[in-house]
Amino acid sequence: MSFGDEYGGGSGRGRGGTGRARTRTHPGDEAVDEYGDGFGDPHRRPQRTTRSLVTVVGVVVLLIAAIAFANRSGDGDGDGGTAKAPREGGPAPTAATGTKPVTGKNGTIPSGFAQDEQGAQSAAANYAVALGSVEMFQQSSRHAIVRAVHDPATVDKLLASMDKAYSPGFLSNIGLNEDGSAPKGLTFVSRTMPVGTQVTEMDGGTATVEVWCTGLVGMAGESSTKPVRQTWFTLTQKLAWVDGDWKIQSSSQKEGPTPVNGDNRASSADEIAEAVAGYGGFTYAR
Repeated sequence: MSFGDEYGGGSGRGRGGTGRARTRTHPGDEAVDEYGDGFGDPHRRPQRTTRSLVTVVGVVVLLIAAIAFANRSGDGDGDGGTAKAPREGGPAPTAATGTKPVTGKNGTIPSGFAQDEQGAQSAAANYAVALGSVEMFQQSSRHAIVRAVHDPATVDKLLASMDKAYSPGFLSNIGLNEDGSAPKGLTFVSRTMPVGTQVTEMDGGTATVEVWCTGLVGMAGESSTKPVRQTWFTLTQKLAWVDGDWKIQSSSQKEGPTPVNGDNRASSADEIAEAVAGYGGFTYAR
């Protein structure tokens, strides 16, 4: 598989998929503070040149959103993607369906998913969270995450391209220091929250899973010029069963589906920073 295929744009729905399935968090799951992610302004489209750059370098999830966040231009008037008719029978229930949530860890990332549709959905949701986290902006933790969730055959080339993409110039443009840390007095916010998952193709040792997500990205703090914003997107992951677990072979991202903004009052920078520090993330299980 060429690297151009790795993260080179949206992928269509596969044949033979199953019905929609919303992810759920299990009450007994351990909160994982290391997870997090975010995205840009849902009403501002990134410049077309930015999207082309992301397609070329093959960077996943949050980097795409962060580039949009750093380079946002005029207000967009799009609908966040073409609506698709629901599958026959409607979405699957959120109640547990038999497979126990995983208890293993690969670093800070859940591991040991079942080799079935539930396991593939759970893996894809957790990988989306990890790949969109704050830790992706620092080299050592980024390398650990990418190695933990990807097929080893894809890792080295992917890391080389990511390291070029997460350049000092890019990090500076989103308000971070050259090493990916936040300036003193500011809190960098980066979180992904999966809303639901759907298997679109399943064939024994391979699976294609779509993860519908909302996220946050920005800098919280009194002196911030890049406030925390929300976005919506769908991540498509092509997974393979490698060494007893699901691993990502390739991934792509598209905007939406995006709901209409509510009338909630925007919180202060301090409130956002306190919330990020006080509320840990989740592990996800179907």
